[in-house]
Parts: sequence; structure tokens; C-alpha cells
Amino acid sequence: MKVVGGQRGEYRSPTTAPATLRRGPLLVTAVFAALGGAVIPAAALPALWRVWQLYAMLFGAVAAVGIAAAVAALGRPTRKTAHFGALAASGALALWVVSRPLGLLTRFDPWQPADTVAGFTDYVAAGLQVIAVLGFLFVARRRAHPWPSAARRATAWVALFPVLVAVLATGVAGAVAAADSSTGPAPSTLLDAGPGTVEYCRPDGVPLAMDVYRRSAGGPPAPVVLFLHGGGLVLGNRKPTGPGALLAGSRFGPLRDELTARGFAVAVIDFRLAPAAPWPAALADARCAVRFLKANAAALAVDPARIAVAGTGTGGTLASLLGVARGQDTGQYRGQDSTVRAVAALSASAAFDLTGLDPLTRASVLMALGRSPAALRAASPLTYAGPGAPPFLLGNGGRNAAEFAARLRAAGVPVTEGAVSERAVAEFLAAAVG
Repeated sequence: MKVVGGQRGEYRSPTTAPATLRRGPLLVTAVFAALGGAVIPAAALPALWRVWQLYAMLFGAVAAVGIAAAVAALGRPTRKTAHFGALAASGALALWVVSRPLGLLTRFDPWQPADTVAGFTDYVAAGLQVIAVLGFLFVARRRAHPWPSAARRATAWVALFPVLVAVLATGVAGAVAAADSSTGPAPSTLLDAGPGTVEYCRPDGVPLAMDVYRRSAGGPPAPVVLFLHGGGLVLGNRKPTGPGALLAGSRFGPLRDELTARGFAVAVIDFRLAPAAPWPAALADARCAVRFLKANAAALAVDPARIAVAGTGTGGTLASLLGVARGQDTGQYRGQDSTVRAVAALSASAAFDLTGLDPLTRASVLMALGRSPAALRAASPLTYAGPGAPPFLLGNGGRNAAEFAARLRAAGVPVTEGAVSERAVAEFLAAAVG
């Protein structure tokens, strides 16, 4: 207490400026986690804008607030800016919970544009926001102006450096994956002429793109091969280059060139990836693509009676399921069916079994299908091997491929096996569709 003008009053500090916190490794990690969690949905905004502008504006506003809060916390680290960063990250996390686990944004899933290369990209963004919230709150609880010894500071940086690197790498990878959905032309309703992109199906309000390639426009309707990319049902997209093609391990480019040189049209699609879209979403999308080709054969200048399907990895598994797993077609183009004239499955598993898998493959199977034996059997072509299937090419091995081939042959289905090149695949398909 002190006497001021004959009156006693409380002592007030001569400064009212907020106390500055130290830019330690925890604050830096929280900032970069918040930035990564905000940049990932921001990178997919152009694709989201093409679908519905209201969701794009909502996600853009939340991302902008998150980026501003992270920059403020790093530029002027105080308890107030740390709390602001935690609040912004919590808001972004709440938006993810409302739209993904709760599914309350009912028009369509607004995270799908970010999940076209990796089906768990939105989960990555949410995980980064969790790290940001915890980091900001912990920093805000610490005393102002903490200044430990140089040894303690060095120890803290060494201890948290791997976490910081992981956060940075995850944020960059997630942003690159989300941004890949925004490149290229917007899908049109139907192809006008020549190679181009079409929207082939819109399940649950999500537009799915198909690229159609052919050697030249004009002439009689061409036979068409539908190509399905690999990636364990959780990674990859239809593009011949870029992160999606790298993750899919696709042989699409050389095979496309071999097929178009023989007069084929080639269609390659994006399908919904797990865990964002649980199984059997990918198979339903592949079926819808076949029905689309048949329903729009005249506009696309393709022959609806000569449709084959090919795929690599799990794309080959999907192709095999189109050949053997017959059932009632539902969804768009109900007047058409999804039967095909031939199947080429390369390096494709014929059965899903968790035993003996490497950790990465096991994780992708669990994300895509879960661990239920009934679900694994239902997603395995081996379960459906029987008579009435089209000619099969089972190239370059694959899990249970030999047993699958034996069962098909026993049912009277023509099967070709062995190591094959793109030329051999094209020759098989040309002979099979006539």
C-alpha cells in the first residue's frame, strides 16, 4: 500500500503490457500443428467451392482464423494469444467432429475433396489440431518470462525436435494430398469430344471424376477399358502423375498408351477412399462407373457391349470383384448393369487375410475393411469364384491368386496367369473383347 494524495490505495504496476512467453519448442510445435491443421482444409477449398460454396466459405473462414491465431501466437507469444490459438484450434476440431464423426452437415461430406488422395487426410488435420490445442493450453499455463538454463533449453529442443519434425512433415504431406484434388479441370457433365474429364457419379452428393482417353475422335464406337488404381483402398487417385499416382504405384501410363494404340478408349476414375468412405463404397463407385459408360456410350463414342476392366494392386482386386461378385445394381443409371467382358488384375490380392501381412499392408486393410472375418470374406474375390465369370488375366502374382485361378478354371472360366507386360495386358484385352 502507498499514500496517494493523502489516501491509501493499492500499488499498481507501472506497466500494463501483457507478459511475453518464451518461444520454446512446445510453442513452436503447437504453432506448426495449428498451421498444418488449418492449411489442409484450405488446400482443398477450390475443389470444395466447385461443389457447394457455403461449405467452402465456412471451412475457409475457420482455416483463416486458425492461421491468424497461429501467426499471432508465434509473433507475440502471450497467455492471451496462446489462449486464442487454443480456441481457434478447438473450433476447427469441433467443425471436424460435427462434419465427420457426427455427420451433421448433411448435404454431403465436405471433407471428401481433401480425401481424394489419402482417405485419412481429414483425420490428419484433426490430429494436428488436437496437438495444437494441448500445446497452446500447456504453454498458457506456464509462468511468464521463464528462462531456464541453456542446458535445459537445449534438452527441451532435442527432446521435442522429433515431434516438431513429424508435425511439419505431416502437415506438409496432408496439404499436398488435399491440394491435389484442386488441380486439373472441373468435371463436366458429359464429354464433348476427345480426351477429357467427366463426372461419372455423385454418391451422397460427392462428385466423382473420370478421365477418358482415346487416340482420336470420330470413327465407330470404341471398346473401352475401365482402369482402377491401387493404393490399398486408402491411397491414390486417377491421375497419371503427382502424389496420387505415386501412392497408387500405378502402371497406368504405359498401359493406357498400349491400349489407345490398339483403338481402345481408356477410362480411369477416382473412387471414394477409406476410412473416409467405408467399404463397400469403392466397389459401389466402380460399379457406377461401368453403368455410366453404358448409359452414356453414345456421347462418349464407346461400345457398351465391349467394356473390360483392369487394375493394379487393390485396384485389381476391385476389378476381379466386378468380374465375379454379381449382385443387384443400385444407385445412378439403374437401367444399366455393371457386367464386364474381361478382367485384367495385376499384382492383385484375391483374398484379404490379416495373417502374415507386413505392418503397412495390415494397417491399410484394417482401415479399409476392419478386422471382421465376415467383412474380409465379403471383400475377397476368392469368395465368389464360380461359373459365368468373364475371361481373367491374373498377372504378376498376388495373395491367393493361384487358388483364385484354380477355382475359376474349375468353374470353366478362361484364365491367363504369369508375369505380364503392358503389351501382353493390351493383347489379352483386345482378344477378350473382340
